[in-house]
Amino acid sequence: MGLIWHCRALLDRKGGEVTNKEKKSPPGAGKSSFDLIDSERLFSELRISGGMTLLDLGCGKGTYSIEVSRRVGDHGTVHAIDLWEEGISILRERIAKEGYSNINAIVADIGGRIPIEDETVDICLMATVLHDLVEIGVERETLREAARVLKPEATLAIVEFKKIDGPPGPPKAIRLTPQDVDRIVTPHGFAARSLADLGPYNYLSVFFRAT
Repeated sequence: MGLIWHCRALLDRKGGEVTNKEKKSPPGAGKSSFDLIDSERLFSELRISGGMTLLDLGCGKGTYSIEVSRRVGDHGTVHAIDLWEEGISILRERIAKEGYSNINAIVADIGGRIPIEDETVDICLMATVLHDLVEIGVERETLREAARVLKPEATLAIVEFKKIDGPPGPPKAIRLTPQDVDRIVTPHGFAARSLADLGPYNYLSVFFRAT
């Protein structure tokens, strides 16, 4: 999944305890929805160009971030944020090995305040992240933060799994329809822009920051 949501965040908010094994291997670790989607359709819909700043919330090991970095170029920036320390470590190792100079890989809880300045981001990407945030009840905080860091009329892009039986993907019961996504997102200062099919498993809902 795009979000490798850390067990600690889920259980801390629900008053549970976490074992060392859970800290090291959160749900969905090592998986990425990027391998399932029509990536060219995604990037066409996002209209990414050189010099842009993109925020990849819940980046996991950074598969989306790496692909975006090639498109924004040396004058652009990708902020890749996840609470999963192992995933960020893997991404940092790849950045160093392959020479990416425009990716800022950060360990942070996207269910709280994220370490990005106000109105500095052109596109905020949440790739198969929102359903997990809804499941643990922190989606409002994350969407408020997305609205804070996005420039006026900038883009919020949400990739989600179609509400069909899997695998791949999460259980059908926690999947979100495009109508669910609209209902969740628009109260936080966003307006719907477009909806695109990304293949047999996923879709893309695009919003812009309206206020």
